[in-house]
Amino acid sequence: MRKLILIPAALGLSAGVAFAQVPAPTHEDGPGPNMVIEIADAEGNPKGTITLDLLADTAPQHVERLVELAKSGAYDGVVFHRVIDGFMAQTGDVQHGNQDGDTQMAGMGGSDMPDLPAEFSEIPFMAGTVGMARSQDPNSANSQFFIDLAPATFLDGQYTVVGQLVDGWDVLNAIKKGDSSANGAVEAPDYMAKVTIAE
Repeated sequence: MRKLILIPAALGLSAGVAFAQVPAPTHEDGPGPNMVIEIADAEGNPKGTITLDLLADTAPQHVERLVELAKSGAYDGVVFHRVIDGFMAQTGDVQHGNQDGDTQMAGMGGSDMPDLPAEFSEIPFMAGTVGMARSQDPNSANSQFFIDLAPATFLDGQYTVVGQLVDGWDVLNAIKKGDSSANGAVEAPDYMAKVTIAE
């Protein structure tokens, strides 16, 4: 089942909508672990690195899953299949999202591990917040995650917050955007070339 972030109609995200650049968030790097993501374009050219501070105290099961997948190399080569300007960049479909294969179904899969129970918190979804994608079932997050490009408080309390961006805001914003009329689907998407964990 497709893992997605539900977008209220009031947001008015449609083709041709332009969004103002949001100032870089100023999240302090906490105790970690940190997920370090090297990003490349569809041709394999490096675009830079982003660092996510994972919130193990807030969402321990989800952080454990991200760390396990990163350490196993499962995230290496996975595309940013859904990127909506002024909203978020989504990736992490290790089943259907590898840039070396057919990514037509990217966003519909997860990993070979079971889905996770929700670990909702009172942390708001702001620019740089990392959340877990899920289907309509709150307990369906698995491997996919998204990083907010702007405040998205309509997601508060409905998706598990798993981390915060602490470095690489410009790199994050340079990830290739998708067609907003196609729900952010990206053609020839950028991808996570290498994902490592710094503890």
